[in-house]
Amino acid sequence: MNLKTRFSLILATAMLAAGCSSTAEKPASITTPSGPTPDSCTSSAVEHFKGQAATPELLEQARQQAGASTARILTPNSVVTLEYNGQRLNLNVDDQRVITRVSCG
Repeated sequence: MNLKTRFSLILATAMLAAGCSSTAEKPASITTPSGPTPDSCTSSAVEHFKGQAATPELLEQARQQAGASTARILTPNSVVTLEYNGQRLNLNVDDQRVITRVSCG
């Protein structure tokens, strides 16, 4: 085997071993607060904005009503990352900037 093949096999084995490792056990019962936590996003609170034109003022109003810490408008051609942020409100709009969907994440 050449050096490149050996290195690839070692790297693959290390990655497999890391993926199979276990973490510390979680407690049997974890209490979660009932209701929204401060700065948590609740998209259902702003469903009534669907069909309206997205403006900076409406975005801020929706952010506050949803209890989100941040908000953004996503156009059909928006490039977004795959990171999930439960405190962020997303307003999806069509080409005319009319809100078609609201979500948190």
